[in-house]
Amino acid sequence: MIKHKDKLTKFYKNLLKKEHFSYKKALSVYESLYEEALSLGYINSKNILDGIEIDIKIAKTINSLK
Repeated sequence: MIKHKDKLTKFYKNLLKKEHFSYKKALSVYESLYEEALSLGYINSKNILDGIEIDIKIAKTINSLK
């Protein structure tokens, strides 16, 4: 459980200001991470959507919290 939510929020806001990526740079980072995951065998075309239903349920639960 996060005890100092306000401090964490402030930290992330400052981090976003300092490390602003352009869309092009963010896409480049994403593609590099994707290629690394493929090369390490963590994902492939057969298992890319494995477990997506669980991820969707978790996301819905988290997003419904106040």
